[in-house]
Amino acid sequence: MVKIRLRRVGAKNRPMYRVVVTDSRSPRDGAFIEVIGNYNSLSDPETININEEKAILWLEKGAQPTDTVFRLLSKTGIIGKFQETHPSYKIKPPKQKTSQKKKRKSKSSTEVKS
Repeated sequence: MVKIRLRRVGAKNRPMYRVVVTDSRSPRDGAFIEVIGNYNSLSDPETININEEKAILWLEKGAQPTDTVFRLLSKTGIIGKFQETHPSYKIKPPKQKTSQKKKRKSKSSTEVKS
């Protein structure tokens, strides 16, 4: 499966990311097919540069964005434009984070057998 995800670049403690199209089996900073943009989370405000034409081209081919890239594409408006022009294509939205903690059944030891 082809994914659109982030690839970390930059110095130690100064991360920058490239938005790349890659095979889902390759490692995070490993081989990639194409660079379609970059993202700097440390700048104020955060800098997002993504080539809209390349992103839409890869989405048409079936590439699935990761949760973070989906958020970045939504912020830049690329996801909205893609869904307007291609309503039949399905893009998986990010997974909803659930904070359901399993509750342990506590047995009360207050009962005294006589």
